[in-house]
Amino acid sequence: MKSYRKELWFNTSTRRAFINITPEVESCLKESGVREGLLLCNAMHISASVFINDDERGLHADFERWLEKLAPEKPYDQYAHNGAEDNADAHLKRTIMGREVVVAVTGGSLDFGPWEQIFYGEFDGKRRKRVLVKIIGE
Repeated sequence: MKSYRKELWFNTSTRRAFINITPEVESCLKESGVREGLLLCNAMHISASVFINDDERGLHADFERWLEKLAPEKPYDQYAHNGAEDNADAHLKRTIMGREVVVAVTGGSLDFGPWEQIFYGEFDGKRRKRVLVKIIGE
């Protein structure tokens, strides 16, 4: 069985962002040489997320509004966590959107359903963070 590991790095210019990372993940799969197996993709930071959904601008705006209603960034003093940092909302948003995805690899391709894409969700940006891609299989 083959095993492959790579880190993807991101540094957004905004506090929050949704980035389609499917092309980068597909490049990792190609590099790995795995034709049949599983691909794990996970955020390696507690205020970022990796999730699967549709790459549609309106949906991303809906996510942003929905998450802000559930865990508003301000006022900062509404959160016990906020003291030295002001990112309690980012931790909560990450919990809602999830840490990782696992995708089947079939015939050397990601085995997606219609419209599925992999996204990096940033909730406390403006600094360098990483995503792990781990692939195992034959």
